[in-house]
Amino acid sequence: MCADTPDYKDTLNLPQTDFPMRAGLPKREPDWLKRWEDMDIYGRLRAKAEGGTRTPFTLHDGPPYANGHLHIGHALNKTIKDMIVRSHQMMGHDSRYVPGWDCHGLPIEWKIEEQYRAKGKNKDEVDVVTFRRECRAFAEKWVDIQRAEFKRLGITGNWDDPYLTMDYHAEAVIADEFMKFLMNGTLYQGSKPVMWSPVEKTALAEAEIEYHDHKSHTIWVPFSVASGGDLADARVVIWTTTPWTIPSNKAVAYNPKIAYGLYRVDETQDESWTNPGDLYLFADALAEDALGKSRVTKFTRVRDVSPDEFDGMALKHPFNGIAGADGFWDYEVPMIDGDHVTDDAGTGFVHTAPSHGADDYDCFVKRNWMDRMTHNVGEESEFLPHVPFFAGLQVFDTKGKEGKANAAVIDKLVEAGGIIARGRVTHSYPHSWRSKAPVIFRNTPQWFAAIDKPAGGDNTYGETIRQRALTSIDQLVKFTPQSGRNRLFSMIEARPDWVLSRQRAWGVPLTCFVKKGLLPTDEGFLLRDAEVNARIKAAFEADGADAWYAEGAKERFLEGYNADEYEQVFDVLDVWFDSGSTHAFVLRDRADGTADGIADVYMEGTDQHRGWFHSSLLQACGTKGRAPYRNVVTHGFTLDEKGNKMSKSLGNTIVPEEVVKQYGADILRLWVAQTDYSTDQRIGPEILKGTADSYRRLRNTMRFMLGSLAQFEESQRVAPADMPELERWVLHRLAELDHKVRAGYKAFDFQGVFSAVFNFATVDLSAFYFDIRKDVLYCDGDTLRANAARTVLDILFHRLTTWLAPILVFTMEEVWLERFPGDDSSVHLQDIPDTPADWLNEPLAAKWAEVRRARRVVTAALEIQRTDKVIGASLEAAPVVHIRNEAMLAALKTVHFDDICITSGLSLTADPIPAEAFRLPEIEGVGVVFEKAEGEKCQRCWKILPDVGTHSHAGTCKRCDEALG
Repeated sequence: MCADTPDYKDTLNLPQTDFPMRAGLPKREPDWLKRWEDMDIYGRLRAKAEGGTRTPFTLHDGPPYANGHLHIGHALNKTIKDMIVRSHQMMGHDSRYVPGWDCHGLPIEWKIEEQYRAKGKNKDEVDVVTFRRECRAFAEKWVDIQRAEFKRLGITGNWDDPYLTMDYHAEAVIADEFMKFLMNGTLYQGSKPVMWSPVEKTALAEAEIEYHDHKSHTIWVPFSVASGGDLADARVVIWTTTPWTIPSNKAVAYNPKIAYGLYRVDETQDESWTNPGDLYLFADALAEDALGKSRVTKFTRVRDVSPDEFDGMALKHPFNGIAGADGFWDYEVPMIDGDHVTDDAGTGFVHTAPSHGADDYDCFVKRNWMDRMTHNVGEESEFLPHVPFFAGLQVFDTKGKEGKANAAVIDKLVEAGGIIARGRVTHSYPHSWRSKAPVIFRNTPQWFAAIDKPAGGDNTYGETIRQRALTSIDQLVKFTPQSGRNRLFSMIEARPDWVLSRQRAWGVPLTCFVKKGLLPTDEGFLLRDAEVNARIKAAFEADGADAWYAEGAKERFLEGYNADEYEQVFDVLDVWFDSGSTHAFVLRDRADGTADGIADVYMEGTDQHRGWFHSSLLQACGTKGRAPYRNVVTHGFTLDEKGNKMSKSLGNTIVPEEVVKQYGADILRLWVAQTDYSTDQRIGPEILKGTADSYRRLRNTMRFMLGSLAQFEESQRVAPADMPELERWVLHRLAELDHKVRAGYKAFDFQGVFSAVFNFATVDLSAFYFDIRKDVLYCDGDTLRANAARTVLDILFHRLTTWLAPILVFTMEEVWLERFPGDDSSVHLQDIPDTPADWLNEPLAAKWAEVRRARRVVTAALEIQRTDKVIGASLEAAPVVHIRNEAMLAALKTVHFDDICITSGLSLTADPIPAEAFRLPEIEGVGVVFEKAEGEKCQRCWKILPDVGTHSHAGTCKRCDEALG
């Protein structure tokens, strides 16, 4: 610049904003949280709906367990829920969210027991109400801790009044919902094998079971024939992975569809438990393998054995006649047919202990042999005192390790000649979800809800719980992803009756009474009296479920009856019944619930198909007659960057609190938005760095808008019809995106929403529109082009901030307040603006798609010149652009293509493309010949033009001279 040339920098309309590029989220986010709390944002949003002006939308919270700090799965879950709630609010709904907690049950009781054990105390010696109060206090502490941790993630909701399953009203309703099963006849007491945790000493539901590899003993046991005609000298061989169940054997099952044969041992290896001449019965497909396991080197298949020969055949128990057993096993073991028997593994015969297996039990129920059930194993998986040889021996000890029972049974079988082979097998085996210890099937008296018995009430969707549940899945519920439908349907289709009872202390008791001296199948065994039920519910409303344990409770509840004739049940309800009942005391009973007691959305992890989705469906179908939800949304599990399950022992866990301290909650929320949550997702340091980079790019876009809108006034607004084509193209893109954003949010597709908005902001805006319009915004005066650009920026601002507010709750609030400060100002009080449909302009969009294609060739050609240091900036160029296509050429001549390419000059020609012209292979018919711009550099806009220096303002071009006035 010459010494006498003025410095025009102060005459430019440069961006003005205090919005920092460095977000400082970890330090600044707590201030916004306090601001929202002081403003009562959630309450003000509810006030907007007064008068019925907004359609209610309710996401019902699946309650987390109140027993520890949040893990990354909690953060994912609650953030997705928050995005659902916020997005529907900003699309015009009254979007309600009442957070809740599961407070009863074994995990909390277990923690209190651990504290007792550490002090040398015995839980059973503590007054039950005192123990329950300690459990309540423990849960209260963790509710407060988790509430603070959830709020730190920016989760909106009615935090001042959440629901707790241990609230007195909740306990009263849970009991009342249970008593509906009592009154409709679906409740019954049955003695059947259930999954039992020896560590936790309670029955477990399928939802409390997970499967892990487990190494089990495996044995081949021959049963001698007691009476069987031509087969009297043969022995039927069974195979089992649970030797400890042999003492409880009551039958051997076969399948009439399987081919069987009689096999003779001819030769054996040393130390075989078989002898030449022994006769055994096997399924043909399994005989060779079984005999090989027993070290038989040569055998003969004697003949076919028709399954008809098994009909009526009786066997002897392997311990039949054994000395010292006093005849305990001296009974006949019938052979029975069963479809569950296969020839895939084993021997083709199945040892049947009806007290320790579901299929075994069903076979006995089918034959009405319930009097043959055994009760040989206690609550610690120990053989009871009446069992010879094995009394006191455990299958698993109190830590879940293998006890002595299996080995002792195997040793006694060897002694009795009742084994022909043994080994070990690793297979998938049920474990307790909480203690991680293996479980057993054990016959105990438990309380069940019958799911195939008429449940009374509303039969619109079926008479039984199962029918109603399957119809609800098919007709009333939408699943996201759709695969969730099949999973839940198949589970409901195949599940057994619901085990409601647990042998624990911390929970809602099964509020029922049974008549002494009667059997569970007798009429009058269960007391069904609406007045008694009403007294129980009223007592629970006043004093909580502890009222059940109060002195004289039975007499008060049974007023009008002889209390001595009844026994009070003290089992507690499965906690899945608690959480499954939440629709009643949250959706139905609360003022911020729903008119019909049905939620718009239940959203949880995929494990809840067997958990909360499942139990809520069964419970509501028993009491309401249908599912309590219209949408079921499912997310996967969170893995580390390598796709491994997170584990403290592996050191690969990601703790939400640490992410928030390092990056801020918005980065964690952005990670959620960028993942496909419907499948398992990964997180780790490198992934979070990438997320932070995306955040910075988006923040830069918002900063440019804020700076350029600093001086925008409403008087400068330009109507869309009067705008240049480039601005109208942006409006078209906004109209397209508005539809995609709304559809995405409605479908809970946050990845799709964010991807679309992010690409628009960084590609269409930052790298294209902003890049082009910087010159106009900085250098033009009060021109149509400048005002139209600012008008579009204002429109963009309102849409980008509201589109992204459900995801980046803190950052969009910061952006909003930068432009609209004020005590009552918040982006979260806004709705997504309506976007006029007439902004859509497909012909214009098609034209500008061609313009952008041609621009790509020009910018690529200039980048080469810049790399080669021929030029320092694109404004030093005035390329010649050869266009083969006439329509494209005509379009480019109407749009100031030099401004679009950010050059000082540009020539368009239909002349043939010279050989030396630059081309892009993917864009045919466009060639660029580089030429330098001629003239002087304007000291204000930096364009190189021939007219610079010929105007009244020194060193300026015509446009800048006019802008300076």
